[in-house]
Amino acid sequence: MTIMNTVKDVGIVGYGAYVPRYRLPSSEIARVWTEGQGGLPIKEKAVAALDEDTITISIEAARNALKRAGINPQEIRAVWVGSESHPYAVKPTSTVVAEAIGATPAVQAADFEFACKAGTETLQAAIGFVGSGMAKYALGIGADTAQGRPGDALEYTTGCGGAAYVIGPREESLAYFEGTYSYVSDTPDFFRRPYEHYPQHGSRFTGEPAYFKHVLAAGQHLMDELGYTAADYTAAVFHQPNTRFPQQAAKKLGFTPEQIKVGLLVPLVGNTYAGSSMLGLTAILDEAKPGDRILLVSYGSGAGSDAFSLVVTDLIEERRDRAPSTRDYIARRKEVDYATYVRYRKKLQMR
Repeated sequence: MTIMNTVKDVGIVGYGAYVPRYRLPSSEIARVWTEGQGGLPIKEKAVAALDEDTITISIEAARNALKRAGINPQEIRAVWVGSESHPYAVKPTSTVVAEAIGATPAVQAADFEFACKAGTETLQAAIGFVGSGMAKYALGIGADTAQGRPGDALEYTTGCGGAAYVIGPREESLAYFEGTYSYVSDTPDFFRRPYEHYPQHGSRFTGEPAYFKHVLAAGQHLMDELGYTAADYTAAVFHQPNTRFPQQAAKKLGFTPEQIKVGLLVPLVGNTYAGSSMLGLTAILDEAKPGDRILLVSYGSGAGSDAFSLVVTDLIEERRDRAPSTRDYIARRKEVDYATYVRYRKKLQMR
């Protein structure tokens, strides 16, 4: 088999989400750049405030994950943060997060980068770290803030938010991993050079041969290796750069709209980059029942996908209400205009 297996069975002991309260409607972007003309890809997106960044988003999500896990932060042996918007070019995000949640000093910390699948890279690493016996618990986080160039198509969909997962022994897990699979290639669909403020993308090229080639290959291969089809899953979540791509990928893999609707958050909060599919999974876990099987498939430009198959346990019932739900954060909203958004996201370069 080519799927990744561990020596010890592991799962999600606790999970947490965080979404900033501010929202920028797509109609407001269109008002500024196209005089209100053209179709709107999403309803609105989440916008981080002046005092929010990938670090603060990660800390809030991690604290919620710890509440659900119910463990002492000192038991965590790794804190890993995946993002493509780390606040510092040279200084880790992970050490600040580890310090803030009380996990230091006896902890391994590192920042991960792989475009939008940097978050699931931390999950893969945490599964291996715990599954090998090197640690009892590891914390994997995916968080990002918007980086779309003003007026670009990305500006409509690039939101802010993140999700965190405490990975630990299967017997303590609210959902355990059946298997994982990764699929990568050198596909330059989206990138940002050093010193450039905004990323560049290949427009339609980002769909084929980028997103669909990797997402479909990773998801199908994992299901084939496990002997499953889409009918064996209660829910699925795919990376969400827009509303169309995840729905098309789901259909091609045999999933119904009903199976993906709970985790499809991009119409309300935008593409949270490294937190996209991970944030969608938190919404699914908020409503999951024991025995539910869930498929998670991420995507990162450059390019690659990680696929995970999970089964929900009885522990979900007693732990999910220990922290705010993802929908709670989505419902907590305050609309802003384009000028406020530009100020909050520091899109005016004053020097």
